[in-house]
Amino acid sequence: MEIGTRLLLALIWALHFLPLALLAPLGRGLGRLLHAVGRKRRRIAARNLELCFPQMAPAERAALVREHFAMLGRSLLERGLLWHASPERLKRLIHVEGDVGLAARSERPTMWLVPHFVGLEVAAAAAQLFQERRAITIYQRQSSAVFDRALKKGRLRFGRSEAYPRSTSIRVLMKRIKEGAPFFNLPDQDFGPKDADFVPFFGVPACTLLAPSRLARMMNMQLQPVIVQMLPGGAGWRVSFREPWADWPTGDDIADARRINAFIEDEIRAQPAQYLWVHKRFKTRPPGEPDLYGPAPG
Repeated sequence: MEIGTRLLLALIWALHFLPLALLAPLGRGLGRLLHAVGRKRRRIAARNLELCFPQMAPAERAALVREHFAMLGRSLLERGLLWHASPERLKRLIHVEGDVGLAARSERPTMWLVPHFVGLEVAAAAAQLFQERRAITIYQRQSSAVFDRALKKGRLRFGRSEAYPRSTSIRVLMKRIKEGAPFFNLPDQDFGPKDADFVPFFGVPACTLLAPSRLARMMNMQLQPVIVQMLPGGAGWRVSFREPWADWPTGDDIADARRINAFIEDEIRAQPAQYLWVHKRFKTRPPGEPDLYGPAPG
C-alpha cells in the first residue's frame, strides 16, 4: 500500500516540471481513468447530483459526473505544482482577485469561508503567497501515513500556515485567532451530528457544522468567502477573495449555517463540475430517515 503511495508521489513530483498546458490534459486523462475504475466514487457523485439537481436530465447528470472526474484528475496532478513548483512560477499561475490583504490589515480576526471545490489546495497556496498573516486550518488525517506527511509538507512549505488535526482543542485555535491568525474554515462536509444540525443543502437536510458561527461570535470574527476556480488548459487558477459579510454572525447559529449553505449552492451553480461531489455530503441522516446512498451493489 505505502509503496504504491510513494510511487504516486514520485510521479506527481516528476510531472510538476511539465508546463501546465501539458499537465492539464494529462490530469483530465487521469480523471477519465478514475471515472472508469472508481465505481464507488462514481456512484456517490451520481447520487449527490441526483439529490441536488433532480430537475436535470439523467444524461446531463452523467455528463456532469464525467466532467467532474476530469477536473478531479486535474486537481490531483496539478497538486504537484502546488507542492513543488517555485513561488515565482505559482504566482504567475494563481490569479488572485479581490481583497486578499483584508486579514492582514483588519482589526477583527478573519475567517475564510472556503468551500470544497476541487482546486481547494490553490487557496491555501494563495493565502501564503499573496498575503502576510500566518494562517491556521484544521485538516483530516489521511489513512496513509506517507501521504499524510506529504500533504502536510506540501501545504506548509511556504512557512505561513499551520495545520491542526481535527482532534485539536478549540482553545489552541482560539489562542492563535486571538493572536491575529486568519482561520481557514471548510464547513461543507459531513462530520457527524456532534456540534451540527440538519440544514438544507439544495433542499436536502444536510448535517452542517454550527461551529463556524459559534467561533465567529466568540472571537468577533469577520467572514470572507474565498472561491477557487480551475481555469481551462494552461491558464492556471483563479482565487477570488470576496467582500466580507457585513451582518454575520447574527447570533442564530442555524440561520448562519443556512446562509453559508445557500452561498455555497450559488457558487456550485456557477461551476458545478468543480465541486467535490465524490464526498458523501448527506451521509448522516435525521433520526428515522433511511440512508440516501444505499448499499453498494454486489
